[in-house]
Amino acid sequence: MLHWIGLIVIGFVAGILAKAIVPGDKKEPTGFVYTTLLGIGGSVLVGFVCHDILHWTTGGHLIGTIVGATIGACVLILAFRKIWS
Repeated sequence: MLHWIGLIVIGFVAGILAKAIVPGDKKEPTGFVYTTLLGIGGSVLVGFVCHDILHWTTGGHLIGTIVGATIGACVLILAFRKIWS
């Protein structure tokens, strides 16, 4: 249960940071659920690339996880903008 709560909290923080780094228009979706899913999706994206494609191992530190999830969320925001525009 704590793992899921941690995932949601880290996803939310990463989503907020990504939206601050790559601000959008008023027409883009916002809210707690969207922001959290964006951060979780960014974390999954970066985790997949690092572990499965590049075969990097990480220490699982909190700051590194948030930074990686934020980078992944920024990539997702930019990709979605290209697709939706």
